[in-house]
Amino acid sequence: MTKTRPILWFLLAVSAVANVVTSTSTLNPLIGIGFGLLTLTFGGALVTHHYRHHRGR
Repeated sequence: MTKTRPILWFLLAVSAVANVVTSTSTLNPLIGIGFGLLTLTFGGALVTHHYRHHRGR
């Protein structure tokens, strides 16, 4: 496992929590949308990383 995966998991968790907090608060909805897009990006990066480093079984 590389150092990239734990960092991506950490960023995914932080952005998901920030998305939940900003979506349920009275802050500008664009902030919640921004965190949602970040969460989607980190999730996609994890999937991409998995398939690029996946060993054939």
